[in-house]
Amino acid sequence: MHTTVEAGRRIALKNVLFATDFSPCSKAALPYALAIAHQYGARVCGAHVLNADDYLFFGPEVWPAHLQQEEQLQQDALAQLEEQLRGVPHEAVCAVGGVWDVLCRIIGEHDIDLVVVGTHGRSGLGKFFVGSVAEEVFRRADCPVLSVGPNVRSNPDRGIQFRHILFATDFSGYSLAALPYAVSLAEEDQAQLVLLHVVEEPEASIANLQGVKASLMRRLQGLVPPEAEPWCQTDCLLEFGEQFARPAERILEIAGEQAADLIILGVRPVHGKLGLVTHLASTTAQILTQAACPVLTVRGCGE
Repeated sequence: MHTTVEAGRRIALKNVLFATDFSPCSKAALPYALAIAHQYGARVCGAHVLNADDYLFFGPEVWPAHLQQEEQLQQDALAQLEEQLRGVPHEAVCAVGGVWDVLCRIIGEHDIDLVVVGTHGRSGLGKFFVGSVAEEVFRRADCPVLSVGPNVRSNPDRGIQFRHILFATDFSGYSLAALPYAVSLAEEDQAQLVLLHVVEEPEASIANLQGVKASLMRRLQGLVPPEAEPWCQTDCLLEFGEQFARPAERILEIAGEQAADLIILGVRPVHGKLGLVTHLASTTAQILTQAACPVLTVRGCGE
């Protein structure tokens, strides 16, 4: 079981899982997995999952043909992974089963520190990281998940570095679980780190609004340990007003205004079965699928 690093302590990424379905969105995530592997000296485990549900409706008389097809698909997937991961220490894995079940097993067996995935943020038969599957990955994984959505603009030829990092928090224990990663990654690249808190809607009865704003700003400013200041530039933003009733939209706007090349969020874990349409109402999933930069999510353990 992975535990969140302490604020001010550099993170170590030794094993990275790149999960792919070989779609254009997965291919867009590949340069990030490779760049992180090079920067941190990490080993990459490339994984492709053949969904076992695809074989449930075939009768026994056609099973041998499908088993032969499955073996060929696995061989093809392994060959593609070997080609994609050339140049970094790696291992290629192709397995049959439920997507999350397979990834969960790989995360545990390979002591994964970070999962890198691409997502197109739309539903469709035969797709890999879609809808509730994508959300299941970042809500159930014990380690952070770097998701590269369909609107991410990247130019691998220019290299990938996180120079402008946006960390959004509502001060809950879940969201603050991601803070140490925000600070550490900002230190690693000597980046600008912007800490953002969006108040959804102020109570009309608040008499001392300026006092509340000042208190929240002090709380934001106190999140970054003093020892991190020589290594990264930090700024704090407080958005407060009824016009920002939807935090996801404002976070995306701020990310654009700040030219963020990474958004970092803490997320709530999921207990029991994840609803099939949970992602449609999820602030995190909305940001993930609409952001113009990758989104790093860290699963919190509690308030």
